[in-house]
Amino acid sequence: MLAVDTGLVEEWLSEFKTLPEASISSYATNLKDKSALISSLYRVIQEPQSELLEPVCHQLFEFYRSGEEQLLRFTLQFLPELMWCYLAVSASRDLQSSGCIEALLLGVYNLEIVDKEGHSKVLSFTIPSLSKPSVYHEPSSIGSMALTEGALSQHGLSRVVYSGPHPQREMLTAQNRFEVLTFLLLCYNAALSYMPAISLQSLCQICSRICVCGYPRQQVRKYKGVNSRIPVSSEFMVQMLTGIYYAFYNGEWDLARKAMDDILYRAQLELYPEPLLVANAIKASLPQGAMKSSKEGTKCIQVEITPTSSRISRNAVTSMSIRGHRWKRHEQAENGSDATEMGNFIIPEISVTNVSGEKTGNGEKSRALAENDAQHIQGVQETATDPRTDSKCMPEIRRQKSVRKMMEDGINSSGRVQF
Repeated sequence: MLAVDTGLVEEWLSEFKTLPEASISSYATNLKDKSALISSLYRVIQEPQSELLEPVCHQLFEFYRSGEEQLLRFTLQFLPELMWCYLAVSASRDLQSSGCIEALLLGVYNLEIVDKEGHSKVLSFTIPSLSKPSVYHEPSSIGSMALTEGALSQHGLSRVVYSGPHPQREMLTAQNRFEVLTFLLLCYNAALSYMPAISLQSLCQICSRICVCGYPRQQVRKYKGVNSRIPVSSEFMVQMLTGIYYAFYNGEWDLARKAMDDILYRAQLELYPEPLLVANAIKASLPQGAMKSSKEGTKCIQVEITPTSSRISRNAVTSMSIRGHRWKRHEQAENGSDATEMGNFIIPEISVTNVSGEKTGNGEKSRALAENDAQHIQGVQETATDPRTDSKCMPEIRRQKSVRKMMEDGINSSGRVQF
């Protein structure tokens, strides 16, 4: 460790101790911009034998329990590196050098599982419904969903998953180690949008190292220091993928891609279904080319949302189609009774609009109406074929009596019209 780093860290340790209460807020706001100090703190954490490691861990814990939001996030950014140092020391069975790191992790965990009044917290997560649109999907892009009785009963209902209450821990053991680390990584992922680039890089690097240490891929990655296999849980790997998915779209494409491949490699060896499902889903949704997102701009996950223009399906049930269906059935019933009364006289279908659906000009409108009138008069005088032979054609228009027949029946022998 360089003397410059040691000087920066020692100045940081003494500065906060003499800071008045009224200046904590402004101090916390300016602290995130000290990139040289943050890099020096990372070097201290990466050296378990450093004399500054214990006071640094104590200072970070003081930041976390101070109640200041900016100081809390400042401590959270070192969480991935602290986890890796603890797991690496645990794999080498040198637990004495990781006592201060273990105390810091336990302190953050015990603070997060309770609220301000000291009661155990229960976290709730709402699972979105695919039938409702979100920033990630549109129901129309998924395809047609069958409106079954079971689907209608579940429509509009939201599933809520609860996490907690979590028990307090006094020490980390092999049984509760990844239960605590998984919850801590969940707290880190909740503040991902506030994490600097160096913290996202640390997350991707420690995910790769945890997954490949002790396996043949370690020689390919050229990771040194730890040769023992580090056991991981399925839930912990899912939380790692959550942070890596964010890193993809916030300027860390190469490191995130390498970390996701290593997590897939380890999940296949361990036969964990949850990490395999999440990792393959992320891999399938990634664009073909590398993302060129700015590290200083607004951090977000880019998604494509289909346009919200109103579109009516050709087979959609509308009031016009229902009305037409009702008239069709009514006319067919009347056609059956009229056939016995009127014989074989029929008026052919009259088309007011063009069959092909093309618009006619203003000069063609009167000519089309005249041709339709001529066809109507001609059809009245013609004798139609048997209605049974036209059963496959379009529905016939209600039969009417012949104009000549009506004139003959309406006028009596004296030449007067009867009503």
